[in-house]
Amino acid sequence: MRRVTRNLFVAIALVVVALLALGALPSYLGSGDPYYLTVEPIETNDTAADVNNVSDRRYPFLIGAIASDDGRSEGYQTGPFGMKEWFTHTPFDEVDALTQQVPDAATESGVRVRRDGQVYRAEVIRP
Repeated sequence: MRRVTRNLFVAIALVVVALLALGALPSYLGSGDPYYLTVEPIETNDTAADVNNVSDRRYPFLIGAIASDDGRSEGYQTGPFGMKEWFTHTPFDEVDALTQQVPDAATESGVRVRRDGQVYRAEVIRP
């Protein structure tokens, strides 16, 4: 194999490894106190986003919070320099997506959602 060809293959392999690391590594990076998506049952007739048919793959923090005993999702830690948020799914993404889908369901700190006939106020907190 020629030297130029071998160097090209090495360079391509390094780029592939770097891209794989960017995809996997950010989920392991985390610093500071975690953020949680919390849901609290409320009584209201205001507009709420219907989340009966959403997948826990699309909204893992929201579905996890609704299914939990304490109404709180798993923790999410931000990464250094804000890079983690570019590559991973966050609870902020879920609240923003629901707010964009149903703007009238937005509250000052979160969004109202409806699941199985119960209305919840979902918001991201940092205890």
